[in-house]
Amino acid sequence: MNDNSKSDVLIAGLGAAAYSAALYSKRYQIKTTLVGEEFGGETAIGGLIENYPGQPDIDGFDLMMKFKEQVDNLQTETINSNLKSVEKNINGKFNCILDDGTNYEVISVILAMGRERRKLDLENEEEWTGMGVSYCSTCDAPLYKNKEAVAVVGGGNAAVEGAILLSKYAKKVYLIYRGKSFFRPEPILLNILNKTENIVILLETEISSLLGDVNGLNGIQINKSFDGDHEIFLDGIFVEIGADPRLEIPNQLQLQINKETGEVQVDKHQNTSQPGIYAAGDLTDGTDLKQTITAASQGAIAALSAYQNVLSHKSRA
Repeated sequence: MNDNSKSDVLIAGLGAAAYSAALYSKRYQIKTTLVGEEFGGETAIGGLIENYPGQPDIDGFDLMMKFKEQVDNLQTETINSNLKSVEKNINGKFNCILDDGTNYEVISVILAMGRERRKLDLENEEEWTGMGVSYCSTCDAPLYKNKEAVAVVGGGNAAVEGAILLSKYAKKVYLIYRGKSFFRPEPILLNILNKTENIVILLETEISSLLGDVNGLNGIQINKSFDGDHEIFLDGIFVEIGADPRLEIPNQLQLQINKETGEVQVDKHQNTSQPGIYAAGDLTDGTDLKQTITAASQGAIAALSAYQNVLSHKSRA
């Protein structure tokens, strides 16, 4: 690949916001480059989606494949490499360097990299990922069919949904949460949770260490006694404790960050604090509602702003 490429707009990410931005950008007839490595973002691993208009009961991965297909049909340039750095050049454009070494000179940049799943930061956690440690209940639940016991860690919607799903496969599911009660999940989920007989809820409980051997995880140690023991033997553990915005590029650009949420601050046009740089999706503080539909809408808005910036820049050239 040529290491000095030009485009009008570069979109970083491969989730709902990024694909939506690419779709609108291409329809504005400006040269568009989509870059990233993690296909589909949170939507792709979110399991069954029942609230996306026009697509009742569709798997998140399948929905994102539809997004991708629509963008691919417009012959959008897509590079399987993450955005590594962005800096403004003397021409008033941005030099965007990818992990593969490619340097794109662009007029507008749309950041839509989403969030990074949080980890427990325990010894052997990374080593045993895929060997009993998982961060996606929806992806890996079927692997635990007829297994004796699994655990889900977390107290939000994702954790409760994961526990309910896993209860259909494993014989017993432990739902471990450090809080005194569940206050974030939707009431309908809590109702199902409380009616599911093979889910054991452990509140005000934290995991002290992961137990296992060369074959991977086989249990956990918790900070309080349960059934007279601090150890619980498991076939697997699912970490569902949220995610943090990917701020490497925003911090590099010294974009304004919302102090309360830790997200990139944007206005109603998806402008960031630096002209020519736009942000959309779960990376931003544009809305508290983190859903596929809101990410897609922000991507479309960002594309319009990026397009207007391209027109303005070219009119001055």
